[in-house]
Amino acid sequence: MDWKNYETLKVVEIEPGILVVGLNRPEKLSALNLQMLDEILDLWGGLKHNLDIRVVVLKGEAEKGFCGGLDLSEGVPTVKHTGPLMFDWQTRLGEIELFMRQIPQPIICAVHGAAAGAGFSFAMASDIRVISKDARFVCAYVNVGIGGADMSSSYFLPRLIGTGRAYEFMLTGNFMNAEEAMNLGLVSRCVERAELLETALELARTIAAKDPLAIRLTKEAINHSLGCAGLEAALAMENRNQIMMMMHNVMHDKGPVYR
Repeated sequence: MDWKNYETLKVVEIEPGILVVGLNRPEKLSALNLQMLDEILDLWGGLKHNLDIRVVVLKGEAEKGFCGGLDLSEGVPTVKHTGPLMFDWQTRLGEIELFMRQIPQPIICAVHGAAAGAGFSFAMASDIRVISKDARFVCAYVNVGIGGADMSSSYFLPRLIGTGRAYEFMLTGNFMNAEEAMNLGLVSRCVERAELLETALELARTIAAKDPLAIRLTKEAINHSLGCAGLEAALAMENRNQIMMMMHNVMHDKGPVYR
C-alpha cells in the first residue's frame, strides 16, 4: 500500500528524512476505525526497513484534538464476534504500539486537545511527546466498559510517570491535563498551539542531523533497557551498540572512535 493511497492518514515527507503523519479523520476527532487500523499498521510495517526516513512526527488533523480513541461505530469488527476473530482484532490493536517501538525512526508525538484511549496509547508508544496547553490525556478504556489496561497502557504509563499515579489514571479514567503531564514527566515540551508543529519539527531536525545508525541503536537500547532483566543486560546492549558505532565510524573515516 502506497502512502499516497491512505485515506485515514495524511503522510508527507515535509523535509528530507522527516515524515509527518497526520491522523486524518477530522470529522470523527481522528478516532481509530478499521480502515485506520489497516493503514497505520501498513505504515509502521513499511518504515521498519526504510533507511531514507529518519524521524517521524505524529499529529492529529482534527481541529479539536489529537485522537478521540476507538471509533465504536466503525472500530470493531462488524461480522459475527467469534473468539478467534476478537482475539485477532485485539492483537492487531496492540501491534500498532509494538510496531511503533520496533521501527528505527524516533517518533515525536505532537498532541493538542484530547488524546483519549487509543490516542493516549499512540502518544505513550512514541519516543518524545510535545503538547499544546490545551492537551488532555485519558485512559478511556475503563470508561467504556472494558479493562483499564489496553493497547500497551499497562506497560508504558507506569514506566513514564511511575506506578502510583499510573494506577490512579488507569483505574479512574480521569483526565490528565497539560500541567500534570509536564509535572509528571510524561511530555518534554508544552507550548502554545500555534507553535506545536514547529516545536516538533525543531526536535526532528536535530535528530535527523545525527548519524542515523547512532539514532537507531539508541532507540533500540532504550527499548531493550525498559524491559530487560537488570543492569547487566542493559550494559550488554549498550556495549554491543558502542562497538558497532566504533566500527561504523572507522569504516566511514569519521575520526577518533575512543573516548
